[in-house]
Amino acid sequence: MFDLDRFEEIWLTISRNKVRSFLTGFGVFWGLFMLIIMMGAGAGLQHGMFEGVEGFATNSCFLGAGQTSVPYKGFQKGRQWNIHNSDLDILMHSIPELAYVSPILWGDRTPNNVAYEDNAGSYTVRGLHSNYKYIENPFLSQGRFINEVDILHRRKVCVIGTKVYEELFTKKTNPIGKYIRVNGIYYQVVGVASGVSDMNLGGRTSEAIAIPFTVMQQITNQGSVIHMLAAIAKDHYSVKEMSEKMKTVLKVHNNISPDDNQAVWAFNMEEVFKMYQYLFLGISILVWIVGSGTLIAGIIGVSNIMMVTVKERTKEIGIRRALGAKPMVIISQIVSESLTLTALAGLLGLCLGVLTLYLADVYWLQQAENVFLSDPSVSFVTAVASTILLMLSGLIAGAIPAMRALQIKAIDAIREE
Repeated sequence: MFDLDRFEEIWLTISRNKVRSFLTGFGVFWGLFMLIIMMGAGAGLQHGMFEGVEGFATNSCFLGAGQTSVPYKGFQKGRQWNIHNSDLDILMHSIPELAYVSPILWGDRTPNNVAYEDNAGSYTVRGLHSNYKYIENPFLSQGRFINEVDILHRRKVCVIGTKVYEELFTKKTNPIGKYIRVNGIYYQVVGVASGVSDMNLGGRTSEAIAIPFTVMQQITNQGSVIHMLAAIAKDHYSVKEMSEKMKTVLKVHNNISPDDNQAVWAFNMEEVFKMYQYLFLGISILVWIVGSGTLIAGIIGVSNIMMVTVKERTKEIGIRRALGAKPMVIISQIVSESLTLTALAGLLGLCLGVLTLYLADVYWLQQAENVFLSDPSVSFVTAVASTILLMLSGLIAGAIPAMRALQIKAIDAIREE
């Protein structure tokens, strides 16, 4: 005769087990899903930040002249001094760590200071050395950069930024060989450069015009004055040590006290990039801690549900032990169930996390502008590490209930009934 009450009891037990398994599996799924999302977002932030300085030499520094703060050799403090062309040769011959050095000069940026035919605009004008291409890669789309012959013969040539080209040459004609008017003087265009994405030194390369620094000195009647120096160190040399030596040489050559810490200022790009690296290392560690915590919470849920399962199957396990089932058979059964639940939920979270990052990149980040994130993704090594962590967690989650199952005796199973 059909026992309706017994059927309802069995059905409720099965339903409860399914709900518990679903909720526990969702905890594991959500833990790994959030871990992948956070790691992908961290990687995207890192990619975006470093793309913003792409092409800028990491082993570079910038130096400039300030006011003296210490009286020295008859000079009063507060003296304003300048770097000169003669300092370039002295620096190159005195400092073996120095690979390249480029002077930088600034021109006037007045309203509509640059014009071509009927088009005009306001742009930054910089006087540069040919060595500056080693500090900031100009990313030339057309033509060439300033060369040594331009510097030596003071040729009135210029390299314009891509935005300058688009706004002045509206008909998209070839600008190479054409003449543009910059602050009232005509220069021949020899190249078009885009420069780095976000780094700007007095203006982005795409929005600036570069001319030989010797021409800048001549047209501004500044003699041999240099506004700023950009230097790059040789491989395997410290930029900090190189910049300190450059300061010392400049002080000696310009009658400045060795104890004057304000007369020469320096900005070290190597330290900036190291700061970025430490920052993202800290973010990665934080992401792993938070994500692992979320994942561990899900694993604890798996362990708890397996403990409940073992308790509900006390009779079955006890009878199997009485019939001669070996301990490894009982352990493998419990652990395999734990691994299966963990693996299915975790791998689903891993796949959905990767898919979410891909869709966000394709349909949002690549279409948006001025977004710091770029290519949010997780590496193959990260995916493998997450999978190994997941499987180990599932193994641990099943080990404790499995040991509990081994303690069940046949007499206890009979009493359960």
